[in-house]
Amino acid sequence: MATPLAAPVTRSTAATTGSHLKLKTAAATKASLFDQQLMGLYRDLQVENQGLRYEVFEKAMTGYLNLEKAGKLSDKQLLTVVDFGLPSTEKRLWVLDLEQKAVRFHTLVAHGHNSGENMATNFSNENESNMSSLGFYVTKGEYVGKHGRSLKLTGLDEGYNTNALMRSVVMHGADYVSEDFIRQNGRLGRSLGCPALPMAEKDAIIEAVEGQTAIFISGPDAQYSSKYLNQDVAVHSLLDNRQMI
Repeated sequence: MATPLAAPVTRSTAATTGSHLKLKTAAATKASLFDQQLMGLYRDLQVENQGLRYEVFEKAMTGYLNLEKAGKLSDKQLLTVVDFGLPSTEKRLWVLDLEQKAVRFHTLVAHGHNSGENMATNFSNENESNMSSLGFYVTKGEYVGKHGRSLKLTGLDEGYNTNALMRSVVMHGADYVSEDFIRQNGRLGRSLGCPALPMAEKDAIIEAVEGQTAIFISGPDAQYSSKYLNQDVAVHSLLDNRQMI
């Protein structure tokens, strides 16, 4: 059975008469071009054979382009995608280099303890929920905490992840995020809501993505919506950014 995904990318509509028909035709042309360019980038990144579903990639890229247009991102052109629609036994985190059209990292990532066992099915923005939070984030700076080197995350989707900083939902390494743990337990260990990383890779990932890069955490919640899933904004941003085309 297919995993239900978040609400679809917002697409604009226009009237079907007179000058409005021309506007609709132009919008449809731009939407078609947008779809073509995203599919081309998806193929160039060669992530389909790594398990990154196009539906998730499309939402992640739409949000990235909205965030870029809003001036919320640095010039690193990195996009981190986490798909909690996949089991914890699969590598379900990707760090995509959109400038080089390459995958920087593809690895395991843990979900929150109360989000589920091997599959994450429950999500929350509430403090002490011990659940993961869906949506778009922008990375902040590094710090050294109880998990060692860690990375602060700012949640941008009201009602879904905006309490991330208050909840101390951060990127950090954990011993329970490993192939050995999977072999012994049939799943990864779980965090208190943080997207926890393998110890062997956490330093390199944190160093790469710190400082205002985008993260999209997707999961099986049909109610999820975001103002950053606006295709009109994404189309204009993509057409302005010729390096991705």
